[in-house]
Amino acid sequence: MFLFEIAALGAAASWAVGGLISAKPAAHLGAIGFNCMRMWVVVMFLGAYVFATGVWATVDADHGALIFLSGFIGIFMGDTLLFLTLNRMGPRRTAILFSMNAPISALLGWLFLSEDLTFQSVLGILSVLAGVILSIAFGKRKDQLHKWEAIRGPVAIGILFGTLAALSQSVGSIIIRPVMASGADPVAISLMRCTIAAVGLLALFFLPGRPFRLANPVTKGIIALASVSGMLGMGLGMTLILFALSGGEVGIISTLSATSPAMMLPVLWWQTREFPAIGAWIGALLVIMGCAMIFMT
Repeated sequence: MFLFEIAALGAAASWAVGGLISAKPAAHLGAIGFNCMRMWVVVMFLGAYVFATGVWATVDADHGALIFLSGFIGIFMGDTLLFLTLNRMGPRRTAILFSMNAPISALLGWLFLSEDLTFQSVLGILSVLAGVILSIAFGKRKDQLHKWEAIRGPVAIGILFGTLAALSQSVGSIIIRPVMASGADPVAISLMRCTIAAVGLLALFFLPGRPFRLANPVTKGIIALASVSGMLGMGLGMTLILFALSGGEVGIISTLSATSPAMMLPVLWWQTREFPAIGAWIGALLVIMGCAMIFMT
């Protein structure tokens, strides 16, 4: 009973904890170095499953271009921008900014897939926007001193990176929809998309002039944290959400999986010993309410 709903909440929890775990290694290695290491861990993890189960047969070779574009835009660009945001804005603000993928997906579906954009959906989009603004503008008290609440660099740049991360994820999802509708195995598609991103990230380190480098040397502890982050976010979280969508109602499952920004708050409280500001709680609640209105239209 409620097994699929519990799985969706488990996915949200995995993403929330994974985001916090990512903060230290992303700052140590830099966004691109961390994302590259994390992505290769995910590729090995997903590859073992795909080759063991033989689900390659579900993928149509004619969809190669769509899979490439979705992997490049949705994961290579999206994840890299996400960790650039994390290094600038901290895990709480990054999670709330990334929740913008819900209203962006609704708008893109309306513009390019002729999907209905009802009055309730518009209210949901406005609710998410209000939650994001509230969480960033009033989500921190002056007495909160933990480094996760610090903003590095101009706020506008961090917001831009976070919004572009959400946009990239939404575009990648829109592009891959016809492939998933054809009956392709989700894990096989995820492996292909992640492999495209992993190769692209690795290639950045071999560009002429070596413009991209690791910010600091790799240590065993950083490898462990990057591995756990990848397993939680792309491994456990993705598996749980796919299972939830296999039998649960899409609107309910999508809304429950969007509770990640709110789930992060008590974990932040526990880790930092600093109670999150009321604005952070209200903003997270508005985001969840907005997602519910969008997904359950």
